Amino acid sequence: MKVHLEIDPHSGVPVYRQMMDQVKYYVASGVLRPGDRLPSIRESARDLSVNPTTVVKAYTELAHEGVVAMQQGRGAFVAESAPQMSEAERERALGRLARQLAVEARQMGAADPQVIEALRRQLEELDRG
Repeated sequence: MKVHLEIDPHSGVPVYRQMMDQVKYYVASGVLRPGDRLPSIRESARDLSVNPTTVVKAYTELAHEGVVAMQQGRGAFVAESAPQMSEAERERALGRLARQLAVEARQMGAADPQVIEALRRQLEELDRG
């Protein structure tokens, strides 16, 4: 599976932390499995339009946390001991994200069908890669 990372420059969260959090979600949810290769530093930097040192920082921190294993000359791989997310944890995380979307949609006055359609389109866009 191609890992799709997205950076929000307006979030206030450092770019390397955004990258780390998204990789952790992919790993914890089982989308990325032990042994799976992460995109190269160069590829991630290009795709996200960030400095390669930002990607290095994210991958290095993930390695320190035991989520990925760095292999000299080969890249970053999901560690064998990377933590997995239970179904209950996945439901709670999804609920938090849905709540955030619902609150922001209400704040901007969006109708429920409009919100659902926007979410459906975004999921389809991600599936197309």
